[in-house]
Amino acid sequence: MGTATDNELLLNRVESALNGIRPYLEADGGNVKVLEVTNDKVVRLELVGACGTCPMSAMTFKAGLEEAILKAVPEVSRVEATNLTPAF
Repeated sequence: MGTATDNELLLNRVESALNGIRPYLEADGGNVKVLEVTNDKVVRLELVGACGTCPMSAMTFKAGLEEAILKAVPEVSRVEATNLTPAF
């Protein structure tokens, strides 16, 4: 069983991975917020600002955010975004 301390450590590493991508999101008027890291190592994200409504957000999520997190924090089992805009 994970403790809060384990999740806090994972959260810090996830935030660190996202910090490498944030300048690109901010340049387009957006950002990403980590909502939680669950006990089964699922990271839940929320895309904010322009990223929340961008039709490219699904690609940004998959190729950018998810990949960066899984590469930097291999213990993470899955990355989810709560508000992806479907690409048309």
